[in-house]
Amino acid sequence: MRNLIDTLSIIFLAGFLVLCPFITDSQASSKTAYIIELNNDSINPITAEYIAQAIDKANDTNAACLILKLDTPGGLLDSTRSIVKKIMSSKVPVITYISPSGSRAGSAGVFITYASHIAAMAPSTNIGAAHPIQMGKQDKQKDIWDGLKELLEKKREGTSTSAPKSPDPKSHQDHLETQENIDAPPDNQIPQDMHPDEDALNSKILQDTTAFIRSLAQKRNRNVAWAVKSVTKSSSITATEALDLGVIDFIAKDENELFEKLNGRTVQIQDNEIILETNDIRAERIPMDFRQQLFNILANPNIAYLLMILGFYGLLYEVTHPGFGVPGILGTIFLILAFFSMQTLPTNYAGLALVILGLAFFIAEASAPGIGLFAVGGIISMLLGSLLLFDSSVPMMRVSFSLILSFTLTTAGITIFLVGNVIRAHRQKVISGQEGLIGEEGEVTKTIRPSHAGKVFVHGELWNAYASDEIKKGEKIIIAEVHGMKLKVKKA
Repeated sequence: MRNLIDTLSIIFLAGFLVLCPFITDSQASSKTAYIIELNNDSINPITAEYIAQAIDKANDTNAACLILKLDTPGGLLDSTRSIVKKIMSSKVPVITYISPSGSRAGSAGVFITYASHIAAMAPSTNIGAAHPIQMGKQDKQKDIWDGLKELLEKKREGTSTSAPKSPDPKSHQDHLETQENIDAPPDNQIPQDMHPDEDALNSKILQDTTAFIRSLAQKRNRNVAWAVKSVTKSSSITATEALDLGVIDFIAKDENELFEKLNGRTVQIQDNEIILETNDIRAERIPMDFRQQLFNILANPNIAYLLMILGFYGLLYEVTHPGFGVPGILGTIFLILAFFSMQTLPTNYAGLALVILGLAFFIAEASAPGIGLFAVGGIISMLLGSLLLFDSSVPMMRVSFSLILSFTLTTAGITIFLVGNVIRAHRQKVISGQEGLIGEEGEVTKTIRPSHAGKVFVHGELWNAYASDEIKKGEKIIIAEVHGMKLKVKKA
């Protein structure tokens, strides 16, 4: 019996020593707050993967909470939905902290903030403008069309285009009622103030997005009315206004104040209530790994555009020069990276086709120089294609106009330079080969008669020569034509 007790004691002690590190780590993790940061980064598949991995790590280690320091202009709706799903299913409280001062949670950032268990903002930050990208583009096109149609109607009626249009009392009253009741929208529909002829697909996108933000607001007990307004009206508010409207839970100037205000707060995680204890909590930051940092840089539309143009230049140089070397290899790599970047961006393939068409025009102009028609077509196609390349209302998700203009003018300049060289080369006199002999002077070494050939000395060589007239030995001649190994000459 004593031996059995000793054996069980040894087994228990060994098991305790084995499990002790795991118990310690679990206790330590429960007093750890993981911090991740999006510093002026767009919401794309890479940042979505980064946030998802951090949430998984927090869940696996039973961390006290995960803090997302957010500064984003917005991004892709699909990536936003994947982040929101991950936050909603998290077993660890996720706190979104819009920080530091001067940051913003635009577009997709609104959805992430609303999905978080606790939302906070630093002073001098803002949140809002969650209007869907596709919808914003359609509205802009319709505004232009409506303006042109109104000008045509006024011209037809013979009225001045500057004459003020009297407002419709009924529509004005409806507008006032909509503004007054914006704090209490119906639960089953969005404000009906869209264009009557609006595209059905974009209307569905808007309604779906509005329902999405409303469901998040109801789940987290945040302001539903402003959430709807941020989507339908692109409303944007400051940190103080967000606190007053119930969009966020509190304002914290830095991380220390954030942890102070988090302490003692109750968070609903599924069916359980968790009380946060952050007085002596240990903050641990989770940075992006090298792969995520690299691909997040590539998710920049300016980088994607730059890689695409440089890749084209590399391949163009390779196909116009013999052999296979560094330009071809780099060009291929750049194009592959560019197309990867375009998969993470709202790429308009009509714009991509126009860019490729413009580059093809430049090649045609350099290959078959003419009156510059191909060059003009290339400039127009490349400029329009570059402007249409990425569909987004967020400036950060579009190619910089200065970059577009510089590359378009540079490509056009290179083409004009090459065309000029080709034209000058055609105009220059040939100085090598048999064609280079035409027009050269020589001396007759054997008399030339119409009946039989003679010999001439040209460029240090003796040539058989013939002529229509007799040319005596010692006289100077000029070469008129070259026929194989014979020269047709005439007197100088």
